[in-house]
Amino acid sequence: MPEMRRDPLIGRWVIIDGSRFKGLEDFPREENTPSRQAICPFCPGREDQTPNEVDAVRPFKTPPDTPGWLVRTVPNKFPVLSPEGAIQKDGYGIYDQMTGIGAHEILIEGPDHEKTVTELSKEEMQAVISQYQSRYRQLSSDSRVKYVTIFKNFGASAGATVEHGHSQIIALPMVPKTVLEELKGAEDYYQYRGRCVFCDMIAQEYQDKERIIDENNSFLAFCSFVPRYAFETWIVPKAHGADFSTIEKVMQDQLAQILQSVLQKIRKVLSNPSYNYYLHTAPTGYGHGESYHWHIEIIPKLTRSVGFEWATGLHIVPTFPQDAARYLRES
Repeated sequence: MPEMRRDPLIGRWVIIDGSRFKGLEDFPREENTPSRQAICPFCPGREDQTPNEVDAVRPFKTPPDTPGWLVRTVPNKFPVLSPEGAIQKDGYGIYDQMTGIGAHEILIEGPDHEKTVTELSKEEMQAVISQYQSRYRQLSSDSRVKYVTIFKNFGASAGATVEHGHSQIIALPMVPKTVLEELKGAEDYYQYRGRCVFCDMIAQEYQDKERIIDENNSFLAFCSFVPRYAFETWIVPKAHGADFSTIEKVMQDQLAQILQSVLQKIRKVLSNPSYNYYLHTAPTGYGHGESYHWHIEIIPKLTRSVGFEWATGLHIVPTFPQDAARYLRES
């Protein structure tokens, strides 16, 4: 029988109907193998085909915009927001608008065109996480920026338009509604129970045991009890912390390890599907760190939202999270 489950963070309901899931073969298969290396602007030796780099990890101290980089960050050629200008807000009757000020960067995850993030070396993956934090700190220091989002699209159906492994970083002049909902939900939970809802989630996952996929000293990875999508996975720090930018080198390295491990499991079990992952962290200058807890959410692209989801906001999920976690854990 289908189950309805309520998210304790923002109060969202979902429907889980396990009768729709017959086996892994139910999910579509995609061919996510890089093939267009000959024209790729992200490959070494073609640094002149991108805007000038704003940051990079260069083990041998090579000059900017030349080969020799491990990770390289450049402005997006087609940014959704512009770094130039001042924020101006205007009202038109009941409507509000503001100038699109911010930043939009591309983080190239390694020099090898054919390597996906699951195939990076330990050093390369650690460099990616280090660069995430470096760019986050730099962009959030701009007084015009209220929130910095870091995300990755892998595969065409997840929105990737360049095959060479890369992530995106966007600095916003406002806090997105999704994040505001999480902040409010976390604060309401804290006011009612006196505890962080994410810390309670970790305790619940250890108690139930069936949704845990992987862990190390610093992080726990589990399939969400209230998923919006099949095989939705969260990576949450075991130690409470609201701000991703404050984590030390040891936690950076352990985040690199568990993120890559989970993505490797997803690749193996689900035949290299497209996916999105994104960081949710406290906004810049956020002052209530006792209630919020930064984390990463991973969404494999296995199903589509249709009329019912758009009409109601209720997601129908074909796989119970404990089953999804078992597949991933046993891989």
